[in-house]
Amino acid sequence: MLINGAGIAGLALAWWLERDGHDVVLLERAEPGRAAGYLVDCQGDGYDAVDRMGLLPRLRRHAFTLSALVYHDPGGAVREVLPSDEVAAERLISLMRGDLEGALRDDLRGGDLRFGVGVDRLDDEGDRLAAVLTDGGVERADLLVGADGFRSRVRGLLFGPARHCVRELGFHAAAYSFTDAGIARRMDGAMHLVDAPGLQAGGYPVTGDDVSTLFIHRVPPATPRPEDPRRELRTRYGHLGWLVPELLDRCPPPAAVHYDAVAQIELPAWHRGRAVLVGDACQAMSLLSGQGAGMALAGAAALADELRRDVPVGTALARYERRLRPRVRELQAEARATAEEFVP
Repeated sequence: MLINGAGIAGLALAWWLERDGHDVVLLERAEPGRAAGYLVDCQGDGYDAVDRMGLLPRLRRHAFTLSALVYHDPGGAVREVLPSDEVAAERLISLMRGDLEGALRDDLRGGDLRFGVGVDRLDDEGDRLAAVLTDGGVERADLLVGADGFRSRVRGLLFGPARHCVRELGFHAAAYSFTDAGIARRMDGAMHLVDAPGLQAGGYPVTGDDVSTLFIHRVPPATPRPEDPRRELRTRYGHLGWLVPELLDRCPPPAAVHYDAVAQIELPAWHRGRAVLVGDACQAMSLLSGQGAGMALAGAAALADELRRDVPVGTALARYERRLRPRVRELQAEARATAEEFVP
């Protein structure tokens, strides 16, 4: 089995496949040492998936609960405070993306995990696929899984350019992390959000002196990503009060800023021949859903369940898609409805 992408979906699928006795090669284009990233929730279907994996005790060691959700007006004055017990949910664990990926990676049983390399092109050899890698190597596999995220290379090879399957929701979002004891202390354990017409900026303390940020603003359809996200963020958010100017001053170089359109992926099929997609590569719901990480875990578990059956590969892939697609469509519809009123 060859998995392209060692994010949440790819790692979770490798976890299941290893335990089912498959030889797994897991490729990741990024180099090791990825930052903690941003806050994700394992809830609902995702919570059930990590419970099945027996990882809940480990994840709870990394989980944390923010003390409150604090809304500020554009000048920085506090407008509303929601204590954590008013926004908490059952069957929910909140933790940093990097901690979730780290827990999944550490629980693998060895396997073949390669960083700095990914799939570049594919050749169909009938009973298997030959994947030409970015380093010039070739891997042959009974099944190729594209778990390589919203801008999936494998999806492009199977189904063509992304413009045919991307539905933008009218926002751009950015996130980054930095270390500053003073700012972390002033946040007092809470998530803070500053609202202004068409945009929202905020931050929250993570562990120790680390701080994570979130910026989201409305944009016209098909607005390209800026070449310099730091300049874009300062231009759009520099007039806001509270700690926003200090958050912007600590914005790292562009390579360390996660900046992208808020969008969904909609495909007529998730598999073709001996290749299949999992996670955001086929089911991206956007950050407005709050379900991306959880559904990546659920999708990996569902695909592993179907591959475990004594049926042809094509049948297993079709069953996986039929099983998961209704829930994905439901969550995507909910996110689109949220977008109508999000950041007025």
